[in-house]
Amino acid sequence: MSLVSRWVELVYKVATGDWKAKVILAPIVGTLYLSVIAFFVFLSLAVDQWLSFPRVTSALSLVIGSFFIICGIFLTLVSTAFFFRARGTPVPVNPPPTLVTTGPYRFVRNPMLSGIFIQLFGLGIALGSLSLTLIFTPLFVIINVWELKTVEEPELLKRLGEPYAEYKKQVPMFFPWQK
Repeated sequence: MSLVSRWVELVYKVATGDWKAKVILAPIVGTLYLSVIAFFVFLSLAVDQWLSFPRVTSALSLVIGSFFIICGIFLTLVSTAFFFRARGTPVPVNPPPTLVTTGPYRFVRNPMLSGIFIQLFGLGIALGSLSLTLIFTPLFVIINVWELKTVEEPELLKRLGEPYAEYKKQVPMFFPWQK
């Protein structure tokens, strides 16, 4: 059994298992994910400095960046609220027990991540960070797509079955215009 298959099995086992494990693991996994995001931001700022990238900041970049950040936060919070209503969390080890297809989930399968991507992009613009905007945000997106395709989607198919398979065919991964 490959490492990825074991990872899928572990997520499935915790997601369908004892609530005590979920209560313990969900905050740990959530904190680790937020730490990875923070690491990407700080690393990008260090790379900007190390490579002597110019800071492209102005009042306009602050306004544009702030707009993206606010939109991303809004999308992330609304999406999270739909998961909470379905008695789950955004963390894959403590998901809702049923498929969520309402709210922003009508338009994209991963609106929380779309919101995070938009926030990172906006933060890159607001901070005038070329590496966050052009390197680290796209890299973060690629890593998340890989994780979704290799771990989360196989686990969701295993746990939710045909309803998820149909939903996946009908709804794009991140952006409504993706299809």
